[in-house]
Amino acid sequence: MSGATIALLGQPNSGKSTLFNALTGLRQHVGNWPGKTVEKKEGSFVRDGKEFKVADLPGSYSLSANSDEEVITRDFIASGKADVVCILADSSQLQRSLFMLADYAGINVPSFLLLNMADVAQDQGKKIDASAIEKKLGIPVVPFSATDAKSYDSFYKTLERAISKDSRIDVEELAKQYESVKGYREICDLIPDNVIDGYSSMWLAVKVIENDAVVLAKLKNALSAGEYAKIEEARKNTKGAVATGNCKFKWIDELLDGAVKTNDKQVTLGRLDRIFLNKIWGKPAVILTVLFGLIASFIPALPFMGVGEAVLALKAPVMSGLTAINCPEFIVLIIGDVIIQSFSYIFKMLGFVFGVTLVFGLLEEVGVMARISYVFDNTMGKLGLQGKSVMPFLVSFGCTMGGAAGARVIDNWGQKVLTIALAWAVPCGAAWATIPMLSSIFFGPGAVLVIAVILITMLLHMWVTAKIFGRKLVKKEDRYGMIMELPPYHKPKWGALFRYVLGRTKETFIRVTKVILLVCGIFWLLSYSPSGNGGILYNIGVAIEPVTKFFGLPWQLFLSYVASAVGKEGAIGVISALYSGGAYGTAFTQAMSGAANTSNLGSLLLANVTKPEALAFIFAMTFNMPCVVALAATYQETHSAKWTGRIVLYYTVVSLILAFLAYHIGLLIW
Repeated sequence: MSGATIALLGQPNSGKSTLFNALTGLRQHVGNWPGKTVEKKEGSFVRDGKEFKVADLPGSYSLSANSDEEVITRDFIASGKADVVCILADSSQLQRSLFMLADYAGINVPSFLLLNMADVAQDQGKKIDASAIEKKLGIPVVPFSATDAKSYDSFYKTLERAISKDSRIDVEELAKQYESVKGYREICDLIPDNVIDGYSSMWLAVKVIENDAVVLAKLKNALSAGEYAKIEEARKNTKGAVATGNCKFKWIDELLDGAVKTNDKQVTLGRLDRIFLNKIWGKPAVILTVLFGLIASFIPALPFMGVGEAVLALKAPVMSGLTAINCPEFIVLIIGDVIIQSFSYIFKMLGFVFGVTLVFGLLEEVGVMARISYVFDNTMGKLGLQGKSVMPFLVSFGCTMGGAAGARVIDNWGQKVLTIALAWAVPCGAAWATIPMLSSIFFGPGAVLVIAVILITMLLHMWVTAKIFGRKLVKKEDRYGMIMELPPYHKPKWGALFRYVLGRTKETFIRVTKVILLVCGIFWLLSYSPSGNGGILYNIGVAIEPVTKFFGLPWQLFLSYVASAVGKEGAIGVISALYSGGAYGTAFTQAMSGAANTSNLGSLLLANVTKPEALAFIFAMTFNMPCVVALAATYQETHSAKWTGRIVLYYTVVSLILAFLAYHIGLLIW
């Protein structure tokens, strides 16, 4: 039986995503709104035999037309697609977070108000009389904690009450506030009731005063030229959003008057802000916090890595058993070299995702992530991003997959994709394990200079990438930083945190497995040869060597460069095997399983590779696609095969250009 469609409305960090995930679990799907690079989350849940649909609307601070997110949000609500709107407000900072409610008032859709984070407000010594607020508002109001499973009974009861009573916000007192705004009454009288479905004449008049371009365009289409001209004339003498904003805050103050009592309770953990928000020590403290978090992420990752090793240990006996029962060799190799080996790889990388999600989820839960975002907001703004982007960049030094997964905290879809695209330029832990080794073999003490140049190239790469991709992903008018009030520190809800982490890990496992099995399977097929020698990739590599040598890559180094796109750790093993005379398919399989012999790597490379070629390979490998799991995580977070493909193609081209430059500069030096 079908229930109702619920729209979740609230400012960023109001707890919308937590509520959405708790309600829908894995019964959800994420994509983009038609024709817009804005994330669209929809899901469902069943209650008392009825299926309810849930739309998690894009996070925004108001319902003005300042961004695509805000326009999409209000148009979805007013379209009638939602039967009821659940408005979330942060109980710990009600005056600020109720601004969304004030901006919503006047939209003709049933609604109810969730005073989320009620536990945090209580810890601050605040007592909120929800019934007093409900009496003034005319819609159901309930204290709530999205992280507390016990709160959901009250949510379901309030939902049913809002739907059955068709509850609408009482805007009488708000309208009285607007009467003091010059031009409001005249404009309001010029706008007929129901001229635009879903919006009251009061709401439309306020948006006219605020110079809302979208509303003005709709009124121009709905009214006669003469009627619209009168509105334009009346609008010229108004004071804009400042005047209407003051009215909204006065209305909020009246709403809360007598309903909120505060005991001056000291929050001792707030002393951390003396460090995080310090002009001198703030950024170093934030970077150290993220790096310690990155290191700490490996602790909960260890059990998963152990499972990965155990899966890999099954490879030999499984393949022997299949061979013993005369299973075709091709099938045996697919099961061993593709399926078992891929799952071993998946579990190892999944452990890091679990660890990163747990550690940084904890930092976000207690309020530290908001400080990290705030401190770097201006710096990230130079790239068209917001402060939240700094965490994925720093995490990518350990694992690009973790960096891509960390970008999910960014509300704007375009900024999220741009963040992931830039994070690919950050060499991961596997790359940093390879770069110093190769540099030391060929350049001795000069390896320090090579590493320094790579870091400079990384920063330049990120800047250029931001310029190229930013034009499409983040419009100039959307290049805004964060408007936020730092939330108070508070104790984490461990149960909710672990449910979130396990849910995200399960979701990542399902989606990443599909991509990794597909890519590794294709790669294995291209490197497979029945005779053990050759293979499609091998033949292509040898055939196009005259071209790849132009980039400083003989066929052995070029095939190792291709292998680095699957995993950086495999590239060195492939080099060692190929220069030892091994077959490419065998070399790739051994390298990815960690079984390749690299004990004589230095002498092999020095005997077969020149310094310019080594420099070309280092740059090509470093700035190539990070790995197949990063590819899978990028697709999972962007929900766009087109943009994932663009990023892959871009990094492939740029890595070869950098190899070309490094090679020819090397020829001039040596």
